[in-house]
Amino acid sequence: MIQVKLFDYEHEKDLEHEMNLFLKHIHNREIVDIKYNIATSGEDDDNQIYCFSAMIIYEK
Repeated sequence: MIQVKLFDYEHEKDLEHEMNLFLKHIHNREIVDIKYNIATSGEDDDNQIYCFSAMIIYEK
């Protein structure tokens, strides 16, 4: 069965850390794909908000 795990963080290091924790429990051959995205919002540099997100698609 194909499943997904979604991650969404304001800081890229938080995203990296949480994904690595999850991937410790997934065997390499179970991973189907990993999607990654960065989004920003705000009107100027002082109010810039970042969203780092990823989706791991895996087979269980």
